[in-house]
Amino acid sequence: MPQKKPLVIVTRRLPDVIETRMMELFDCRLNLDDRPMAQADLIDAMKQAEVLVPTVTDRIDAGTLSQAGPDLRLIASFGTGVDHIDLKSARQRGINVTNTPGVLTEDTADMTVAMMLALPRRLMEGERLVRSGDWTGWSPTGMLGHRIWGKRLGIIGMGRIGQAVARRAKGFGLSIHYHNRRRVHPDVEAELEATYWESLDQMLSRMDIISVNCPHTPATFHLLSARRLKLLHETAFIVNTSRGEVIDENALTRMLTTKEIAGAALDVFEHEPAVNPKLLKLDNVVLLPHMGSATIEGRIAMGEKVIINIKTFADGHTPPDRVLEAMF
Repeated sequence: MPQKKPLVIVTRRLPDVIETRMMELFDCRLNLDDRPMAQADLIDAMKQAEVLVPTVTDRIDAGTLSQAGPDLRLIASFGTGVDHIDLKSARQRGINVTNTPGVLTEDTADMTVAMMLALPRRLMEGERLVRSGDWTGWSPTGMLGHRIWGKRLGIIGMGRIGQAVARRAKGFGLSIHYHNRRRVHPDVEAELEATYWESLDQMLSRMDIISVNCPHTPATFHLLSARRLKLLHETAFIVNTSRGEVIDENALTRMLTTKEIAGAALDVFEHEPAVNPKLLKLDNVVLLPHMGSATIEGRIAMGEKVIINIKTFADGHTPPDRVLEAMF
């Protein structure tokens, strides 16, 4: 007798090839209009589903989990970060959580370095100038930016993405420094010619560019606080492709406005999709719509991981990308 297909509810549109495969393998309900689910609809989905496939835009806190139906046994999140899920509450209710690690590394690192180049060289300002029709031609002093060759890069979070950023940055002549919960293996340090700083404060005060690549956890909320931001030189730049909550956005905005920091390139925001209106008025920022991992290849690879996690779980085995509280 054929095995009963689990009821899988997907909260957002996924690549067509992934949705088609899910329909073949599972009893699957899709979100055809791709609008984020209202919290009431999300709760309703959790009451019915055996497997929920959410994204970072879905807030699955303790209150939401308390209303989950008895059949919900797996939350197979489409994404690497799991800060939108209360892992402790999920564990207490016997609900497994999986994510999609590893497949976004190269895409996010590419975007980080692209922003790292765009910010000091004022690429976005230059593009706006051309589009405005106000450009009058080349000038010896026109649109002067800053060279990144020979500058010091401080990476906060030396996991997969942080290391991928470091490998790319080396090619642009940047000196690699990093702060991490744990020091990476000596072979990795040697390969990247990376300098470890146990003290984040000490690293911040000496860097030309800061790249935020750590996950958002309770321990990293406002890791770059107003106090720590003031440790930066006024010539320093910040690039964030991780999570907006890692930086005190109001403090950062104030310092960018008063030119206490040279500039910031932000792909994520503390209260996204809302963006501090004051940031929108500044020329010394690059603002992107959380697109660091937005490649066709990356999204398909994420979907394939989700499918593997669901299928493995449905077959009675531990899914390969199971997330545990101790991992964060």
